[in-house]
Amino acid sequence: MNNIENIGKKDILWSYASTIFMVGAGVILLPFILNRMDAETVGIWNIFQTITMLVLILDFGFRPSFARNVSYILSGAKHLLREGVETVSADNQSDTSIDYSLLKGALIAMRRFYRWLAMGAFVLLATVGTAYLIYILRKYNGNHQDVIIAWIILIAISCYNLYTLYYDALLLGKGYVKRSQQICILGQAVYLSVAIGLIYAGLGLTAIVSAQLLSTIVRRVLSYKVFFTQEIKQSLQDVEPQDSRAILATISPNAVKMGLTQLGGFCVTKSAVLLGSAFLTLEEVAMYGITVQVMDVLARCATVYYQSMAPKLAQYRTESNYTALRHTYIYNVLILVATFVVGGLLWISLGDWALGIIHSQTSFVPASMLVAMLIINLLEQNHATAAGFIMADNRIPFFIPSLISGGATILLMLLFFNLPILNSTWALILAPGIAQLAYQNWKWPAVVIKELKQ
Repeated sequence: MNNIENIGKKDILWSYASTIFMVGAGVILLPFILNRMDAETVGIWNIFQTITMLVLILDFGFRPSFARNVSYILSGAKHLLREGVETVSADNQSDTSIDYSLLKGALIAMRRFYRWLAMGAFVLLATVGTAYLIYILRKYNGNHQDVIIAWIILIAISCYNLYTLYYDALLLGKGYVKRSQQICILGQAVYLSVAIGLIYAGLGLTAIVSAQLLSTIVRRVLSYKVFFTQEIKQSLQDVEPQDSRAILATISPNAVKMGLTQLGGFCVTKSAVLLGSAFLTLEEVAMYGITVQVMDVLARCATVYYQSMAPKLAQYRTESNYTALRHTYIYNVLILVATFVVGGLLWISLGDWALGIIHSQTSFVPASMLVAMLIINLLEQNHATAAGFIMADNRIPFFIPSLISGGATILLMLLFFNLPILNSTWALILAPGIAQLAYQNWKWPAVVIKELKQ
């Protein structure tokens, strides 16, 4: 029997429940942030959020690569390949038994990698990150002490999160979708309750990042307990690990490609907040940033099915089960489009009304900009999930196009910022849309469709 947990309707339902809870928590917390903090402080908060995402890119693609290879090991693979997947027979129990020696070597490789990564992140944030924050604070009229304390806590969160990031890879690789989502819900509940209490206490940005730190610790502790059962611990204790350096060398080529892909993706989707802060006022950054955050929530809802089935994709590739891959891809596209259409219509119709109810000091972008952002983000998520289907076969053909798109996005933004006829916020919206539409939006869905016709 396959060693990855069966992923079925309950796992998908828990994924939706987790997403709904996270969205609900955001909806509950957002009024406190928008009501209690002025637009400039919300702008700083958006910059903090973007820096947090940038730090995760330092992982450089190793987390999804580790997760895929853990899935291969738990599906019965006895050797990890630099490209492609070792095929195993689902009908042969000896083929699907876990090689704990290989798993132990992979665990050691992950721990060493993330230890060094966390140290590097600390140095980067303490130097370059602090210099950038000081530059931004020159035009900030709020409480500088609150921002600095929040920044110190944010550095702590980022380093601890990186050091324990392989826990996510283990849960995903094992197929613990339901349990992972339950942990996420609990962690989000801790974040929400602590953040609201501290915001009421008048702590500002410090309230939010302190709640994030506590939530992260809770999630990591529970993740460790879920994966490292007594059986797993005993099985790992009884074997000698395979060479962790050799395992890391095998995983690294595709991981680096994935990291370059993520770097390009960050330049396309997230660089606008960091780059825009040099050209826009903090109020404009806040307006764009809040819109992007809600857009991210919508995208997360639209991709719940794909995220839930991601461990299964590796298994389907291992078994060459193209029928299952085909059905999964079709369902993914239908859910993606339906969610964006329904969610987008509700947002356009009720978004400003909802902000008015909570007396928000920050607004969404105008309706015409919002429509453009919805279309661009739908195309982005469509080609990103298609790339995930390709990646499940341990192939990363999209890292160079992603880097080119990222570079093109930044160049287009700089060009558009200097065009007097173009609103600066439009520059943030159109630059990534044009860069992605030129190639990636259509290329990877076309590749997947061609592959799955067989």
